[in-house]
Amino acid sequence: MSSGIVIVQQQERMVVQRFGRFDKVVSPGFRFLVPFVFSGTKVGVWEQTQRVPTQKYITTDNVLVDLDFVIYYQVLPDDENPRKAVLDVQNYEAAVLNLAVAELRSIIGNITLADALAEREKIQGQLQLALDESTGRWGVKVRNVAINEIDPPPGVKQAMEREKSAAAIKTAEITESEGQRQAQINRAEGEKQSAILQAEGNRQAAILEAEGDQQATVLRAQGFSTALDRIYSVANTVDAKTMSLQYFDTLKSLGSSPSTKFIFPMEFTSMLSPFLGMGSNQQPSNGGNSEANQS
Repeated sequence: MSSGIVIVQQQERMVVQRFGRFDKVVSPGFRFLVPFVFSGTKVGVWEQTQRVPTQKYITTDNVLVDLDFVIYYQVLPDDENPRKAVLDVQNYEAAVLNLAVAELRSIIGNITLADALAEREKIQGQLQLALDESTGRWGVKVRNVAINEIDPPPGVKQAMEREKSAAAIKTAEITESEGQRQAQINRAEGEKQSAILQAEGNRQAAILEAEGDQQATVLRAQGFSTALDRIYSVANTVDAKTMSLQYFDTLKSLGSSPSTKFIFPMEFTSMLSPFLGMGSNQQPSNGGNSEANQS
C-alpha cells in the first residue's frame, strides 16, 4: 500500500482505495494520496514471463514424466482489469502459476506418453485455452504457454531408444530390399527391352537380306532373259551358209593339229549340200557356155 506522494510509472496502474473501499484506478504520473484516507496498490500491466519449475506428471499409461514450462501473461491496462487483479484475488501471479500446473496435470493425465512427446504444440494450445478461460475473472490475459522439455524416466527412455533403433533398422532393411527389388525390376525390364530390340533388329536384317536376295534373283533372271533374247535375235539373222562356214573354220583349226586322224560327223554331208548345190548350179551354166563355145 502507498500513500502521500506517489509516482506511477508508464507500465503501471494504481488501484486507489478510500477508507478501505475501492475508489478508482489512476493512470501513470505524479499522484498525491492523503495518508490514512487514501491508499494505493500498484499493478504492472506489462507482459510478464514466469517459468514454472519442473513438476512430475503422470500420463494415462501410468508413466511418470518431468515437465517444465514457461507462461506469458498480462494484466490488461483498462480500468476494470487492474481492479480485478488487486481486489478479486489475493495474489494473481501465484494464482496463475498454480492454475497452470493444475490444468497441465489434467491434460497430461488424459494422454499417453507417446502423444505427450509427439503433440507438444497441441498440449500448449489446450493449456493456454484452459488458462485464458479461468484467468479472465482476475483481469489477466494468458498470451502464450511454452513447454520446454518432457523428460520420461531413464528406463522408459532406454526402451524408447531401443524401439527407435529397431524401427530405424526395420526402415533401413525395408528401404534396402525395396531398392534391390526395384533394381531387379529395372534390370529385367532393361533385358526385356534389349531382347525386343535385338529381335526386331534380327527381323529387319532378315527382311532386308530376303529382299536383297529377291532383287538379285530378279536381276539375274532379267539378265538371263535379255541374253536369251539377244541370242535368239542374232540366231534368227544367221543362215545355213554362215553356220557351215563357221563349221569349216572349226574343222580347219582341227586340221592344224598334229594328229593324223580326222573324224567327220554325219552332218558333214548335209552341211556341204548348200555348197554342192552352188557347184551344180554353176556347172550347167558353165557347160552351156562351153557347148556354145564349141558350137
